[in-house]
Amino acid sequence: MTYAMIGTWRMAFEGIQKAMADLKSGGPSTDAIETAIKKVEDYPFFKSVGYGGLPNAQGLVEMDAAFMDGNTFAIGAVAGISDVKNPIAVARKLSDDHFNSFLVGAGASQYAMFNGFESRNMLTERAHKIWVKRIKEINEKRLSPYDGHDTVGMVSLDQKTGMAAGTSTSGLFMKKPGRTGDSALSGSGFYVDSEIGGATATGLGEDLMKGCLSYEIVRLMGTGLSPQVACNQAVYPFIEKLKSRYGKAGEFSLVALNKQGEWGVATNVEFTFVAGNQDAAPQIFMANPGPKQTTVIEPISAEWLKAYAKRIKAPVE
Repeated sequence: MTYAMIGTWRMAFEGIQKAMADLKSGGPSTDAIETAIKKVEDYPFFKSVGYGGLPNAQGLVEMDAAFMDGNTFAIGAVAGISDVKNPIAVARKLSDDHFNSFLVGAGASQYAMFNGFESRNMLTERAHKIWVKRIKEINEKRLSPYDGHDTVGMVSLDQKTGMAAGTSTSGLFMKKPGRTGDSALSGSGFYVDSEIGGATATGLGEDLMKGCLSYEIVRLMGTGLSPQVACNQAVYPFIEKLKSRYGKAGEFSLVALNKQGEWGVATNVEFTFVAGNQDAAPQIFMANPGPKQTTVIEPISAEWLKAYAKRIKAPVE
């Protein structure tokens, strides 16, 4: 039977490896999403998600997360949640509720506490050092405070053709308290329909929110387009429209998976992602914008992986 997963960035790899073993054993797509994203949230060296995520302008790690069940369209989401170990688990729990399924700020944190979710100070010593260094650079070099906004977003397909999607992020580094991007917003940061497929986004939320690209990719797949063609047709024309009408477009990338286990990607920057299915173990790929509104995709080299491993753990000076 067919099963598959796709996720944004190299950081998705270990989580997808673990979750796909469960899918192979017949596990549901909903569990696969939570399992895989928790793995990312728990790793302290991924600077844009969960524990070790980069803080806002006041030094607090505020996180956004969302979960969607493609069988039922149930959605749960949190924005600006803090001191909670796994925001994706809170978002999934909220998807069980018809009312109050999207909570923000103190309300989201209180819900997590009252419902027994594990509390944790999500600011690591390393992340704090990076924050202090950025404050110094802003004051001394007049640099822009904003640097880093990568979301882990995933779509899964199980052997019973159930699909799910999820996102998690600490958001824009040095953001103003309360700032929220696209990651928790249905249709923009994520969307999934088990009868068609799903998509998730990563990048500058302020610009991704200007177009409901995740929903548009799913809609296009519903007309019969492959995930890759749907990604190309949704993303690249919108980038050009945004440049012509807004004047600029930030960095963003989207991944998609259909109910047949086929995947697609579109991006306006160099972008890594992870994909696998019943025929191929999870693999890390590099995507770049190609000619004539297409995407160029290549497997990641061993040299790139070695350099990446050194870079994310490099001492903060």
